Amino acid sequence: MRRTIFTDEHELFRESAAEFCRRHVVPNLDRWRQEHWIGREVWLEAGRQDFIGLAMPSEYGGAGLADFRFNQVLGEELAAASLAVNSALCLGVDVIAPYLLELTSEEQKQRYLPDFCAGRLITAIGMTEPQAGSDLAGLRTRAVRDGDGWILNGAKTFITNGTNADLVVVAARTGEGRKDVSVFLLEGSAEGFSRGRKLEKVGQHEADTGELFFDDVRLPSWSLLGEEDRGFAYMLERLPQERLSVAVANVAHAAAALGETIAYAGQRHAFGQAIGGFQHNRFLLAERQTEIDATRAFVDQCVAAHVRGELSAVDAAKAKWWSAEVQNRVLDSCVQLHGGYGYMDEYPVARAWADGRVSKIWGGTNEIMKDLIGRSLGLG
Repeated sequence: MRRTIFTDEHELFRESAAEFCRRHVVPNLDRWRQEHWIGREVWLEAGRQDFIGLAMPSEYGGAGLADFRFNQVLGEELAAASLAVNSALCLGVDVIAPYLLELTSEEQKQRYLPDFCAGRLITAIGMTEPQAGSDLAGLRTRAVRDGDGWILNGAKTFITNGTNADLVVVAARTGEGRKDVSVFLLEGSAEGFSRGRKLEKVGQHEADTGELFFDDVRLPSWSLLGEEDRGFAYMLERLPQERLSVAVANVAHAAAALGETIAYAGQRHAFGQAIGGFQHNRFLLAERQTEIDATRAFVDQCVAAHVRGELSAVDAAKAKWWSAEVQNRVLDSCVQLHGGYGYMDEYPVARAWADGRVSKIWGGTNEIMKDLIGRSLGLG
């Protein structure tokens, strides 16, 4: 089915993003998996091609493309090549960029945006804690006023880009109320800030995921993003774009694996015929292709609504949880159709299957998404 939300400009941009993946992502995946991170060179190359600062104004070195369809195109191409690389780079493009663009003072913009857009500043966001995942109001990391600055104490975990980040957006409790949370900019060289081990994950080995520790870290007054105690609202306002970004990646990642599986089903023979010729397999592939097409159509409409400024938190939650469910069904079927080869790590479908499982957890678990949707129906 022809997708109608893109213009010729978006399709030209897709060619650039696809070429970036062919030249700078795919050839390095095996090495990055061994090293457990994608390295600074790919960030710098993405910066040279204006991918990191897509929505940033040109005066700060950005591309000035404040149209999320460009983010969608980039996210799709990266996710089709590697979901781990998508998560590392699009964390900056889709998640960190709104904080830096919308909540910073002019002084903060001048200090950080040029390096961010150039790919010289690897970024991370510190929300998840050992005792607080989807429950953002349950944060224990605390920032206390001290003279003209703040003292930060606490810990974060499961932080994408955490062990190599030059700048971390950190959420910390600053008052006694459940929602008295503020957001700070923490530079990687800050005294008292340390990184824990690089976490060994089931999948997405190319992505650097780590633990962060804050031991009496002194933050200057200008490190506060926006207003004090408004951080909870700031995070909720920006979660729909994060969840939409996840949904975009989920569909593209699953579609790429399904395309490989359809080709495999036409080439692999058993009992004298291609395995795709057996009715069960043919029906299964028909089901999964239809699920991909229907889910993509919904996600496209969510993107169109977001571009118009009309995407609701509920619709973003629908896109996130449903695309993750479909993605995991598709990937499981792809592994099954590959047989024993589907369980071998050297096969892309096995890596895709392991990489995709976390999509039902991060960005808010699927259970949290369904609870949010259910409450919008007046239930609870």
